[in-house]
Amino acid sequence: MEIKRTILPQEKRKPLYEDPMKLQFGKMFTDHWFAMPFNPEDGWHDPEIKPLEPLSLHPAANIFHYCQEVFEGQKAYKSPNGETLLFRPEENARRFRRSLQRMCMAEVPEEIYQEALFELVKIEERWIPRAKGTSLYIRPTVIGTEAALGVKPSAEYLFFILLSPVGPYFPKGFSPINLWVSDTFSRAVEGGTGEAKTGGNYAASLMGGRIAKENGYDQVLWLDAKEHRYVEEGGAMNIFFVIDGKLSTPALTGSILHGITRKSVLEMASDLGITAEERRITIDEIMEGVGNGRVSEAFCAGTAAIITPVGRLGYKGLDIPFPDPEGPWARRFYDMLCGIQFGEHPDTRGWVKKL
Repeated sequence: MEIKRTILPQEKRKPLYEDPMKLQFGKMFTDHWFAMPFNPEDGWHDPEIKPLEPLSLHPAANIFHYCQEVFEGQKAYKSPNGETLLFRPEENARRFRRSLQRMCMAEVPEEIYQEALFELVKIEERWIPRAKGTSLYIRPTVIGTEAALGVKPSAEYLFFILLSPVGPYFPKGFSPINLWVSDTFSRAVEGGTGEAKTGGNYAASLMGGRIAKENGYDQVLWLDAKEHRYVEEGGAMNIFFVIDGKLSTPALTGSILHGITRKSVLEMASDLGITAEERRITIDEIMEGVGNGRVSEAFCAGTAAIITPVGRLGYKGLDIPFPDPEGPWARRFYDMLCGIQFGEHPDTRGWVKKL
């Protein structure tokens, strides 16, 4: 792919942040972005890396009315010897393509996705923070841009990539968060778009998240939309429990995102000496298990937050702390995962891509 490059002269580039640990998540963006349009006649064409600028879209653009939109989230890191590292980028490319398929959008070939991302990150390497827990967050996105009213897939799209230097997703870093269990609101439903990484799923979660915060909790623990019985996700993250000494996570049923961090935790479990399983888990099993000691800890897993222990659950007026709120297993997975991502631990599975 021949990418046009319009690069700002050094004197016009933004100054870097001073303290990477004070970076707010998703608030600062690098000098350049990648953009490439699609139409039926030319397909994906005219790829360009250029100075970051506002979009200009017709008010009737598909994204505003019928919400054809897909995005990804991944990160770039600096190793101790200064190498730029990406964690399992091929998995992000595959999930991006699957999300586009589900949303009836023009698919971005995986090789185009990765080439565009690699080239943009190389140009913006100076923005990658080096402190543990920080990274360069990468946000590939496709939106429907055709100016036409009427419920149908857009004929035109824009694929773009933003870069944002970030600190820890939760300001306290690796510290327990508290979850409010919603048995009223639902994030996604089987047969819907829950396993696609599309903005509508997150918009649907906002009311539940607001109520959780009003009740003194950090995030929502989502249950299934049909029976409000089975545990699904913690906030915008996958969730794990240690039950009877075994690592358990909700099975993927079509309403749960195929998390790459989730997948990595399951694959690393045997290395850390714990048996892992995917199965349906009821909220009653968790609440009873916390009370009788069968459930010792819980943690959330996702690209943005990495691994985050859960301190308390709020459900039907009860507030129950986990026996191990600091998350000893969460800490083990966090340390191993970060070690691999930052190039400090051996990458025995070939997960890390060096640019």
